[in-house]
Order: sequence, then C-alpha cells, then structure tokens
Amino acid sequence: MSSSTATKRIVFTGGSGKAGRHCIPYLLSQGHSVLNVDLVPLPHPTVHTLKADLTDSGQVFNALSSHFHLSHYENPRKPNGIGVQKPDAVIHFAAYARNLLVPDSECFRGNVLSTYNVIEAACKLGIKKIIIASSETTYGVCFAQGDADYHAFPLEEDYDNDPEDTYATSKLCGERCARSFARRFPGTDIYALRIGNVIEPHEYEPEFPAYVERPETRKRNAWSYIDARDLGQICDLSVQRDGLGFQVFNATNDTITTKEPTAEILKRYAPDTPVTREMGEFEAPLSNRKIREVLRFKDIHDWRKYVTV
Repeated sequence: MSSSTATKRIVFTGGSGKAGRHCIPYLLSQGHSVLNVDLVPLPHPTVHTLKADLTDSGQVFNALSSHFHLSHYENPRKPNGIGVQKPDAVIHFAAYARNLLVPDSECFRGNVLSTYNVIEAACKLGIKKIIIASSETTYGVCFAQGDADYHAFPLEEDYDNDPEDTYATSKLCGERCARSFARRFPGTDIYALRIGNVIEPHEYEPEFPAYVERPETRKRNAWSYIDARDLGQICDLSVQRDGLGFQVFNATNDTITTKEPTAEILKRYAPDTPVTREMGEFEAPLSNRKIREVLRFKDIHDWRKYVTV
C-alpha cells in the first residue's frame, strides 16, 4: 500500500452533475488533468467535455482512450502509433441520480450497464485506478416504503445492505461488478464510494437550517451529509492511495446534522435500533471512520461553519 502525490490524468464521468462540478475543480487545484465525460458540458474554461453514452461499450472504450483536449493533437506521436497518453485513473459518477427520474427498469439498466462498461473498459485498457460512485441509499432506508429502521448504528462498510428500491439496488450491483473485476485484474484498485447526501456551498443557507431544526425529516439520510468540496478531497485521496484492491468507503463528513448529540437523536428517532460501538458525541451515524483512518480524510467544510444554530 502506498500513497503518491504525483499529478494524474483523470477521466471523470458525470462531471457536470451536482457532485462532479465541485469535485473536478478540487482535482484541478491539486494539479491533476481532467477530461469530463458527460451528456452536458461542464462550464469550466480548462476542462473539455466529451459527450458519450456510457451504456454503449464501444463509446466507453473510445472515451477512455481519448485526447483530453484539442490541443493534444500537437503532442508527439507515441510508440503505439498515436499521441494519446493513457489515463492514470477513472472516476465514474455518471448515473441516474435517484428513483423517479426515469422508469425503474431504465434506472437499473442505465446505472448497472454504464458502471459495468466503465470498469470493464478501464481494466482492459490497463488503467489501474477506478473509483465509482455508490450511495448512502444502499443502507436500505432512504427509499424504503414507509418508515423503516436501520439494522444497527453506526452504518459502516461491513453492513448487510438490503435495499428494496431500484436505484439503491443498481448501486449495489455496481459494487459487485467492481469487486469482480478487481479479482479478475490483480493489481487494479477499484474503490466504491457510498456517497452521502451531497450539499453544495449555496445550499447551506436556504436548506440546512430545516435539517437542523427538524431532525425527524433526516432519518432517511441517517442524519449525515457530504459537502461537495470535501467529496472532491475524497476523490483525490482515493486517486493517490494505491494498493488497496477492492474497497468500499462511506463518503460523508464527520458530524451529525443536528444540534443534539448523536446518542440523543438515535434514542429519540431510532429507539429500537442497536448501537454496536461507542460513538463520538456528534459522530455522523453514517460513519466515515474508515476514510479518516485509511485515506486520512480531513473534514474541512463542517456545516456549522455555514449555518447558525
């Protein structure tokens, strides 16, 4: 296991979306080069967007072996006969982002097939670092019908995930694809990020006070969140940390989205759910302990910096 601080060439799928449009600037700030693969452009002066249908395997193979910018045609020809340099990493965020955007069958088809195609192409092209977006919804409560309880707190990566909805199931299928290809291609790192409720900088002031004042509304998100900029940090840390093979990481900020301590909230709103270890006073129930310990994640954008309570 090792960490590298070298700059990387990264293909980022879905970089025009809610999370990606903050993650890409963070990656650029760390010196990386990024190609955005999406159906809509990213309004960034130095990032090219390549439009591609990721459910089409041929388009995916082409996208992952593409120039990052028109100016790259000026590069000298390489021994492989072309001037394209292989990416160092692929970050796959492109997906239908929740249920009810399209019919369930299309949500499942699009999410699973695109994830399979991206992982397959990356592995067969010899790209050794792949990061995919999984979801908090895999813990089974976010899109459950009616009121549902978690199996236990804290929610950690060894949880028995058993969601009932299509979107979360598609994300679990993506994790299984990742595990399969990591076994098939030894030496390839594939990390699945179970991303919490993504909060953009402009959303704190209008939306977060209601989360804090009405904690009963946040059970489906396990009273947890991830700042979109801190998610960019997690992407960078994942790119830099080598040698872990297949891994799942919860991608959340450190603290619960309430004024009251975690134990009080869990006792009030999830009284029948066991707590399996001692938790920090304000630890997020969707725990990020693993990314703090393994990837050395540092929470920069705690919600209390932006919301008065």
